Amino acid sequence: MRHSGLSDAGALTSTNLQSIMPLSPARRAAFEILRRVEDESAYASSLLATMDERLRSDDRSLSHELVLGVLRRQLWLDRVLEHFANRRLESLDLPVRLALRLGLYQLRFLSRIPASAAVNDSVNLVRANGLSSAAGFTNAVLRRATREADYDPTEKILDPIEKLAIATSHPQWLVERWANALGLEEARALAHANNEPAPVAVRLTTKTSEDDNGEQRIVEELAAAGLEVRQSKIVPRSWRVIGQSAALLRNLTSAGLIYLQDEASQMVAHLLDVQPSDRVLDVCAAPGSKTTHIGVLVPQARIVASDLYENRLSILRELARTQGNDSIQLAVADATCVLPFARASFDRVLVDAPCSGTGTLRRNPEIRWRLNAADIAELSAKQRQILAQAAEMVRPGGTLFYTTCSLETDENEGVALDFVKEHAEFDQLLLPNPPIFNYPGDLATATGAIRTWPHRHDVDGFFMIAFQRRG
Repeated sequence: MRHSGLSDAGALTSTNLQSIMPLSPARRAAFEILRRVEDESAYASSLLATMDERLRSDDRSLSHELVLGVLRRQLWLDRVLEHFANRRLESLDLPVRLALRLGLYQLRFLSRIPASAAVNDSVNLVRANGLSSAAGFTNAVLRRATREADYDPTEKILDPIEKLAIATSHPQWLVERWANALGLEEARALAHANNEPAPVAVRLTTKTSEDDNGEQRIVEELAAAGLEVRQSKIVPRSWRVIGQSAALLRNLTSAGLIYLQDEASQMVAHLLDVQPSDRVLDVCAAPGSKTTHIGVLVPQARIVASDLYENRLSILRELARTQGNDSIQLAVADATCVLPFARASFDRVLVDAPCSGTGTLRRNPEIRWRLNAADIAELSAKQRQILAQAAEMVRPGGTLFYTTCSLETDENEGVALDFVKEHAEFDQLLLPNPPIFNYPGDLATATGAIRTWPHRHDVDGFFMIAFQRRG
């Protein structure tokens, strides 16, 4: 029997939540974010970044862990809950599903949380949504979970792909793709790595770089707050920050003094090798991480940033203003069509292509539940279009740089191979492990591209390749 609920009670509100006490602010916030992720296709990382500032730091930290943990473990949680509930979770109203996932995640993965707190708050969340009739059911399912703590939903599964998919909470079709490309054991390592928190990496901004002592002051301020600051092993002038001080990181970012950006993503601006006299075009620029980084490294370069939507460019505009990048020019343009710039007028053209984002599943775990195999084919077709249009903008002797944060060969090597076949006027440039990077191993592929992997390098999964137009 399906419980009546969301259609009768409406969305969760602070009024009806606060009327039920006690209810943890952290769980309340986590529930609302998870509801918006599922109901509105919102991204958890964006919602977590704008979480209620009135929350205490420990509540913010717990809410962050609950949201990302539930999304990373969703398939496994659902299989366990279906066993204890004796019904498919799809038959339950969304608030009940979310409350059960939150409760079970705490019972199984957060040993510091008392079982009574996890169960009681899940029951109260259900009641807060006008679903009192489901409160007893929620309580019974989670109480059973506390009694049968050793239940493993993969125990009787024989197929290794299906077993791995459920154990690591990834769609089976995606695990199968990785196993075919990498082998089962490396696919296993990758899937497990995707369920670990991604490291926090920061770089300097133009505003900080213009200060002779800016770098030293930032590092000292982070260390003074009790954070461990380590030089990146992948990219120069980048640091990993270890420890709990989200408020300080937010304040420094808001002031335009640092920018949070994955180390692999930071490699792009370095590899593009922009010179002071260069004219640079970034055809898929928003929200502006790589565009503004180019401006930090080579402030004399003339940078044009284009994107499909004005509202996305407004985000880039504000980011550039905050960081002190005053010279970036913006233009609305559809990169799949003829671009509104003079042909062969740029020295460097960057295509940071729209992609599946499978290299960022540690940061954006909800992506795995939204993708399907058809999306990969559709994205690779769009990437080919964008790369072909961007190529028209490159001057003779100039560089075309293509990158994605996808792990899928269809979006990476496949797109690059087709481009070379169809554009005889371009030669691929080899990207050997550059000496400017600190990484002791080799990031270069056998074909002269660069790839990074979450399970090998502990950074986001990126693909990078460069082409040069013949003079």
